[in-house]
Amino acid sequence: MKYIFGNWKMYLGYSESVDLAKDLALQNFDTQKVSLAVFPAAIASKTVADELQNSNFAVGAQDVMWLPSGAYTGAVSAQMFKDIGCRYALVGHSERRHIFEEHSDTVRKKLEASREAGLIPVLCVGETKEDTEQDKRQYRLKKQLMSAFEGLRLNSGSMLIAYEPVWAIGTGDACLPQDAEDIIGWIKQEIVHYSLGNVPVLYGGSVTAQNVLSYTSISDIDGVLVGGVSTKKDEFTSLIRSVNNLYV
Repeated sequence: MKYIFGNWKMYLGYSESVDLAKDLALQNFDTQKVSLAVFPAAIASKTVADELQNSNFAVGAQDVMWLPSGAYTGAVSAQMFKDIGCRYALVGHSERRHIFEEHSDTVRKKLEASREAGLIPVLCVGETKEDTEQDKRQYRLKKQLMSAFEGLRLNSGSMLIAYEPVWAIGTGDACLPQDAEDIIGWIKQEIVHYSLGNVPVLYGGSVTAQNVLSYTSISDIDGVLVGGVSTKKDEFTSLIRSVNNLYV
């Protein structure tokens, strides 16, 4: 089983999101081989979830508020996303950490809120180019994992991790498969310290239909988190079909 998740970010408006969801709902993949989900913008989440309700695709939230309700203008809680049919929630995506200056304690609260609401969190971790150049990749990742998991106990299957090197996101400069394999293997060894059980770890960062098999053919890499390509029906379905056919 490989996970293929598509983060639509802020690329698609409401009508475009719904149209893409309708197209994806017509696709048929072997869900014994691939587990599929998309993460639309909040304004389209309910309709996209409705369109994909009986399809191969689950739906997730791109971000959540850590409190269930209250006077928080512009926020959408994890429970609200759960109520409209979402299954997953991205937590700590690098764009939230670096563009919106989201701190580690906030990421931890969103992780806990997602679990409490019954969503499966997808914790995103990754180093910057500066971290890599200064040989601080493992230091940065260790800090992100520790702040998210220290003192937290999870049951197996209750979350996923996405390794997304910041320098590879949206740049076309994808991480070399061997490097991704090495760091994901290291992450799996690290999370053993937190008694998390078997947590799938995905790779994300400039994943395309042309390079996806170089990641998913590696046993330690449990799938991919796809960005811009997931907003283009033909490219996204071609990417999924490549992985689906890998295990014929």
